[in-house]
Amino acid sequence: MPAGALDEQSLQRHVAPLFARHRDAYAGRIYLANHSLGRPLDAMADDVREGLDPWYAGMGGAWDAWMAEHDAFRARLARLMHAPRADCIVPKSSAGQGLRAVLNTFDAVARVVSTAGEFDSLDVILREYARRGRISIDWAEPRADYRYRTDDILAAIRRGCDLVVLSQVMFVTGQRIIDLPAIVAAAHASSARIVLDVYHSLGVFDVDVAALGVDYAVGGSYKYLRGGPGACFLFVAPDVLVSHTATLDIGWFAKSQALAFARTDPPRFAEGGDGWLESTPPVLTYFQSRAGQALVLAIGVDRIREHSLRLQRQLVEALADAGIEAIGGSDDRGAFVVVRVAEGAGIDVALERLGLVADVRDQSLRLCPDILTTADELARAAVIVSQVVARPR
Repeated sequence: MPAGALDEQSLQRHVAPLFARHRDAYAGRIYLANHSLGRPLDAMADDVREGLDPWYAGMGGAWDAWMAEHDAFRARLARLMHAPRADCIVPKSSAGQGLRAVLNTFDAVARVVSTAGEFDSLDVILREYARRGRISIDWAEPRADYRYRTDDILAAIRRGCDLVVLSQVMFVTGQRIIDLPAIVAAAHASSARIVLDVYHSLGVFDVDVAALGVDYAVGGSYKYLRGGPGACFLFVAPDVLVSHTATLDIGWFAKSQALAFARTDPPRFAEGGDGWLESTPPVLTYFQSRAGQALVLAIGVDRIREHSLRLQRQLVEALADAGIEAIGGSDDRGAFVVVRVAEGAGIDVALERLGLVADVRDQSLRLCPDILTTADELARAAVIVSQVVARPR
């Protein structure tokens, strides 16, 4: 592809052919649910077969190829989020698994600050830990405009906490939490650590965990990294690793010499992030996620962000022309456009009947164009939305 800003002609020529299998299977429909499940590249199927081949050919000898891809998976994610080294990335099968690992570093009841807008995979864990008395929670609530205010989060932190759990982009509204440096500084001033959920930001705009100074980050490849379910991670900052903070969520792969099968008591754990590994990993997820991660690295997240904002603005304008008010396309947003709807039930089904795939979360219709989306699709999507969504008064 040529250097510089992305454009539809270049993307359709150079990138769209990499998704031919999806294009052929999904012909005739407009896919604007990229914030939910990212479109798979054709190469992904070949990559998974590559992960299977050593098993057929070498049985137990496949572990050399599997662990090489395990290391490559960690290295790619470290590059994507500017982690200082690859072992800061601890592979997980879900973001929730990463959160549990952090919660299980506390031996006493931990005071947690979080928002009422965290995704279910984290929210349900926080609520269940609180119900069982393992943590206490101070919830920050949104204001009447559905937005979270930095001052409300800071006030909760200053009331005293041990851990802050916060999304960089809120999954319902697409709000980007801009004042993260102030929140991180407040958490550290209170001797608390912070877990940042980057599921809706990694691959959307530049995420620099080192510059932000977060202690942990959780996320995965399901959405913007096009790697499907199961290819998730926990980032653990070097300062946390050198403090010898330990979690109960470990397994035999975390031992200093896992394949020696020595059973010391207490166990001897590997140095750095390797000491946070669990038991036998789901190795195919590393191959499954490779093509999507490589694509984002190759194109460059800054170019993807610029193109995403441009498409969002086009969609907002097209919706406005159709009489629908929408929010999106500004720097304080993630990758999707939101239309507030009075009643969410059935709207996504009605849209899909007309050939538009999107979704509704808590009365927010979410519409996410990506690098494969064309201007014609945006125009047609606006018409379809106007046919289904009641126009605001």
